[in-house]
Amino acid sequence: MNRFSINNIRKEFLEFFKNKEHLTEQSFSLVPKNDKSLLLIGAGMAPMKRYFTGAEKPPAKRIATCQKCIRTGDIDNVGVTARHLTFFEMLGNFSFGDYFKEEAIEWAWEFLTETIKIEKDKLWVTVYDKDEEALKIWNEKVGLSLDRIIKLKDNFWELEIGPSGPDSEIFYDTGIENGCDSPDCKPGCECDRFIEIWNLVFTQFDKDEQGNYNPLENPNIDTGMGLERVSTVLQGKKSVFDVEPLISIIRKVEEISKVKYGVEAKKNTAMKIICDHSRAATFMISDGVIPSNEGRGYVLRRLIRRAIRQGKYLGIENQFLCDTVQVVINEWKEAYKELSEKESYILKVISLEEEKFKTTIDQGLELLQKEIDIIKEKNVDILDGSIAFKLYDTYGFPLELTEEILKENGFNLNKDEFVSIMEQHRKMARNARNKTGSSGWKDEQFNIETSKTEFTGYTDESNASEILSIVVDGTEVNSIKNGQKGAIILDKTPFYAEGGGQIGDTGSILSESAKINVLNTRKFNKDIFIHEVEVVKGEVSVGEKVASNIDLQRRKNIAKNHTCTHLLHGVLRNLFGEHVNQAGSYVSEDRLRFDYTHFEAVDSETIKEIENRVNEAIQADYKISVDFLNLEEARKTGATALFDEKYGDVVRVVSIENFSKELCGGTHIEETSKIGMFKILSEGSIASGVRRVEAVTGKAAYEYLVELNNVVEELSNIMKSTKDELLSKVTNLKKESKEKDKEIQRLNNEILKNSMDEILEQYEEINGIKLFALKLKDKDANSLREIADKIKDKNNSCIILLASELNEKVLFVSSVTKDLIQKGFHAGNIVKEAASIAGGGGGGRPDFAQAGGKNPNKIDDAVNAVRNILSR
Repeated sequence: MNRFSINNIRKEFLEFFKNKEHLTEQSFSLVPKNDKSLLLIGAGMAPMKRYFTGAEKPPAKRIATCQKCIRTGDIDNVGVTARHLTFFEMLGNFSFGDYFKEEAIEWAWEFLTETIKIEKDKLWVTVYDKDEEALKIWNEKVGLSLDRIIKLKDNFWELEIGPSGPDSEIFYDTGIENGCDSPDCKPGCECDRFIEIWNLVFTQFDKDEQGNYNPLENPNIDTGMGLERVSTVLQGKKSVFDVEPLISIIRKVEEISKVKYGVEAKKNTAMKIICDHSRAATFMISDGVIPSNEGRGYVLRRLIRRAIRQGKYLGIENQFLCDTVQVVINEWKEAYKELSEKESYILKVISLEEEKFKTTIDQGLELLQKEIDIIKEKNVDILDGSIAFKLYDTYGFPLELTEEILKENGFNLNKDEFVSIMEQHRKMARNARNKTGSSGWKDEQFNIETSKTEFTGYTDESNASEILSIVVDGTEVNSIKNGQKGAIILDKTPFYAEGGGQIGDTGSILSESAKINVLNTRKFNKDIFIHEVEVVKGEVSVGEKVASNIDLQRRKNIAKNHTCTHLLHGVLRNLFGEHVNQAGSYVSEDRLRFDYTHFEAVDSETIKEIENRVNEAIQADYKISVDFLNLEEARKTGATALFDEKYGDVVRVVSIENFSKELCGGTHIEETSKIGMFKILSEGSIASGVRRVEAVTGKAAYEYLVELNNVVEELSNIMKSTKDELLSKVTNLKKESKEKDKEIQRLNNEILKNSMDEILEQYEEINGIKLFALKLKDKDANSLREIADKIKDKNNSCIILLASELNEKVLFVSSVTKDLIQKGFHAGNIVKEAASIAGGGGGGRPDFAQAGGKNPNKIDDAVNAVRNILSR
């Protein structure tokens, strides 16, 4: 293998900084943890923002990573330029108040020139024009001549508020033949001669809300080097897509499409897009992102669909993405073990999404091409937004895809019109690359400095503790007294802090003179336990010795439910397959909720089977054991891990004999029989590919069954039957009700038949158009539809608006004949206008639509509005 393949450069970088006493961390998940300011991780430093701000203590003062990143802000340039990617890997070394500019610069130079042996005379650097310190280090310490150090006023990294500082960029000179022939061509020029490969950010200021740059007491280092870019340089390639192993994905596309790479520009672009998006989708799914219509799920769906569309352009008719994704898994699994661990799951998600989109793209492309042909004939260059909306709303064809195809054909879209039609219905994410604003650096946390809390709760239900800190109303105080609420931090605690889906412990903290109720327990800065408290007697102070006692019965009930989620997880994987993974959970003392990845509906018989298997596992009286292993050992034992969790070197493995093995920090019981019983309350879909089970165990399950039995007894009394007879009695009652409904419908039809002649005469002509605008009483939607159909049967050209007052609300139905649709009339728009006046909403097809309103008093106004539309 090429020494300078991506995989080898990654290894050399991390090994280099490991020898410089850096903690070399695994990449964080692409899904941000505890950071609502980001949709996806888009930079190497993004997962460590809290370390830079001091909100969280880093595991080491020196860290080096190779971070997975997703950016879709420049998605239109992917495959067009030589360097744009949506997914990329960012190499970075970070210092949190340890070393600063001199070491960062010298080590960067050492790695580039001595470790991976880039020729020194090929490297140039830029510095902030006011950063004389960095310039001096480059010149005097590194020995770089001043004519290869370029001062730029833009070399300053900052947010609106928060850490900021100058930066120094390192460029590689690809040669004069790639330049612009200007004698002033140097880094900063717009031509392709100089490639930026590394950026060193010297975070030495804290910018406040007034715009002042306050020097940080402990300045930090944040560097970023694009792995694909530096591979391009080292492998002597002109494009990131030509480096190993990205070129392997391209070769697979060649094989599938029978199209030769490097021959035709547009087809080259299509292959590059498939390559990039296959890699991005693979890593996003491995980190737990599922295709959906909003947020990061929409980013994933858009990438997959763009890749499919490019495959269509290359002439690929069958599903193919699983083949390119398989190459990604094979080539990157050595560095990212989660890819092989979740291989079957990743391929399943890709396969289902591609299958789902195949019909959509076939229909959409055909319709869009027809519309393009029409506007060509009309000699216009803009497509109506209404057509794009029809493609989106009726056929599920993405707006971005419509815009892309139009752009490729030299046309534009009337997007304002599209947005206007879409109105509140357009809720999907508009920008996958959220800009990190100042809010990203803020966090409503306690302003405290204290040592970490020792957790004893795995073995102890109470212990003696010392109060390290007290917080009231967000401020550290020396004491807290009767009637006050606040937070207490102890040197050690038996209270479990909420995490991993498990709620926090409650209980009491006692001193000789005080009693304090613990209302909840949670973590701050990973290893400080916050006890949310209310003082019910006396007063306590910092430094005081206290007794900490958890609510033991509550803890036991929580532990039963937590162990049961592990049993449920095991049953689901055994029943449905290894693509099932935990996608979230909630464990309290009275119920459990378990979210899992699965792509098909679960019928009632299967739900009974799940319930039965979990209860069998409970009755088997499996023993629960806990081991602390290093992460690699835990993986080898087959322990299941969460998608988005970042684990330390040593992990806690919870095993239920041969039934289940998971990495878990929660509390559990000793034997499954202590759970008692398990009862599913509900099961259903909560998102595309994610389902949820809600259930109860133990005493809560017993209480649920008692309540259910009481309901059955009450129903039996009402029906004057025994419990055994109840089912047949209800069945017969339902049958009788259906027969009566049929009779009522028959009578209504007779009444309608007798009154239709009168209805057919109730029209008015406006501008030569027949309008049936009728106000009816106590007609449901089906009746209104039937009346509309009968009117259309007798009239080849008309517009219908029917309004019915029913149960103090309004129902609207509109219908338009084909000839008037062609003239621009739209039933959906008509009914929407009427419903909005009556305080409601709705819509539908051009030929038929229905809606609802809240205010019957506005029916006349609504009908008049439609008359006005026709008059105009």
